[in-house]
Amino acid sequence: MATILTDLKESFRRGNVHIRLIYINVAVFLTATLAGIVLQLFNLSAGSLLQWFELPASLSRFVVQPWSILTYMFLHANVWHILFNMLWLYWFGTLFLQFFSARHLQGLYFLAGICGGVLYMLAYNLFPYFRPMTDYAFLLGASASVLGIVAATAYREPNYPIRLLLIGTIRLKYLALIVIGLDVLSITADNAGGHIAHLGGAVAGWWWAASLSKGADLTRWLNRTTDWVKGLFVRRPRKPKMKVHYGANTERQKDYDYNARKKAQNDEIDCILDKLKKSGYESLTTEEKKSLFDASKR
Repeated sequence: MATILTDLKESFRRGNVHIRLIYINVAVFLTATLAGIVLQLFNLSAGSLLQWFELPASLSRFVVQPWSILTYMFLHANVWHILFNMLWLYWFGTLFLQFFSARHLQGLYFLAGICGGVLYMLAYNLFPYFRPMTDYAFLLGASASVLGIVAATAYREPNYPIRLLLIGTIRLKYLALIVIGLDVLSITADNAGGHIAHLGGAVAGWWWAASLSKGADLTRWLNRTTDWVKGLFVRRPRKPKMKVHYGANTERQKDYDYNARKKAQNDEIDCILDKLKKSGYESLTTEEKKSLFDASKR
């Protein structure tokens, strides 16, 4: 068991950022599932506990649990939900890293997830169709984040060929348009909140890629925040203690250094003068002539 955990830690440490995100999502899913099993054995429900980490559609509930705008994108409803999301994250995360950096992927995962969550809450509070469900609707899943990665990659390389099983090769821009179109057509269907979040994530991915092409990185502040949070859990190496003494000893050291330099300069001039006396001025090198000239000015 210890060997397995060591291998997993090493794989996580060596993996690219999308691999690490997959590890985190799977770890959260397993932890939540096992916690639900344990609670169920005691005739308790894990649903009310998990809702504190899912994103509520109700704005009044969101004010009480603002962290859910981040935590919801690491939760999944069942095995099939996390399986499809992680497969898409692996495929398109690998493709994304061919054109962008790992820090870009890390920042975009959070940016697209946040934008997807914000659009979800806005839709449920603005449109009368959703208002009867607002107090009971909760959002969870990494789909918005993944769609942001897909949209950004499609913006960067729209004609990149994607080979699909039973369908054949299709350009990335058409695949992205099909997925986004299906979400638009499903806004009032089952899982309406999820489809709305997908659209928010896709818009965020397109917005980020378009801005980056003009020299603006919208994920910079997110990456800086993530680095700061990571720094809270990383132990910094302790600096060796150094003792500094001030006072008379310091003054004596300064006098000693000055006298040593003065003596070395005088010895050098004495040697040059001896050479001048024996062989004449023309025998001196350029450096010796310069040293003699500088000494005459002091």
